[in-house]
Amino acid sequence: MKFIDYVRLHIRSGDGGPGMVSFRREKYVPRGGPDGGDGGRGGHIIFKASAELGTLLDLRYKHSYAAQNGEKGMKKRMHGKDGADLVIRVPVGTVLTVTGTGEVIADLDSDGKEVIAAEGGKGGLGNQHFATSVRQAPRYAQPGLPGVERDVTVELKLLADAGLIGLPNAGKSTLISVISSARPKVADYPFTTLEPVLGVVKHGFFRSFVVADIPGLIEGAHKGVGLGFQFLRHVERTKVLLHMVDVSVAAAGDPVENLKKINRELSLYSAELMKKPMAVAATKIDSADPEKLEALKRHCEAAGLDFFAISAVRKTGVAKLLDYLAGMIERAGKKTAGAGTKENGE
Repeated sequence: MKFIDYVRLHIRSGDGGPGMVSFRREKYVPRGGPDGGDGGRGGHIIFKASAELGTLLDLRYKHSYAAQNGEKGMKKRMHGKDGADLVIRVPVGTVLTVTGTGEVIADLDSDGKEVIAAEGGKGGLGNQHFATSVRQAPRYAQPGLPGVERDVTVELKLLADAGLIGLPNAGKSTLISVISSARPKVADYPFTTLEPVLGVVKHGFFRSFVVADIPGLIEGAHKGVGLGFQFLRHVERTKVLLHMVDVSVAAAGDPVENLKKINRELSLYSAELMKKPMAVAATKIDSADPEKLEALKRHCEAAGLDFFAISAVRKTGVAKLLDYLAGMIERAGKKTAGAGTKENGE
């Protein structure tokens, strides 16, 4: 299944039905008065989060959606039928914004959460509402109000506890395949991973957390170079970040500079990303260049970054890293919850 995480749609809610102009015409009720019913409400456009979906693929090939119009009011004060609402299902983690302004309509971050993105037009009042002692036979009714028409941007941001970031071939896919049941493509060439991969890590008997392999980050990613710009949005959702840096003999470039490149891309995309808890894992230590490994370790100690040396293939240091990540995620979750409680209390 193709991974689609960004689409633009044109939506239009239904128009309200017009009110009815009608008069009672029973045989023994002369001059029975107005009895025109009200028009029905136009259908809403509703976006609803569903845990059954993992991509926006269903919205990829249809870019315009319209809800049903309300029906016209009827005789004998009968209300016109409301237009049917149009429910558009999207994955959990979808953010809905107004195209152009960027105004957030909703963040659908839990299963079943929904939002009315475009309200249906109100139905018009029938002529029964306009009778007075002076005007006892009004021959007019209200038209229904038009529906809302707008362009919206639908953006999926994966919900993961930890994000694995690093240059291509840093070992992210190998690690996630070792610590979870995810099976990303693993090969020795750039951009092997063409879409984010989620893996559930079972840690101990009762704890588990979700790890995301964020692909395609290279220098210039924040401007659209490589694949990074497409997937940097998924880093925003993670609680913690794990930098993965290749220190093998075959690795290109200086590991310290490679780490700095990724951090520069994160900060240029969003300064908020640099506030997330971070750690560094030196990868492929089974074939490490000792000088590269030591240089990266010294840099992390000086920068105050927790440092781990691992080999995902041989599982060296992986258990210790998972213990650390589990605790790091738990602390980050408590910090977020505490901040939310304080804000609500104020």
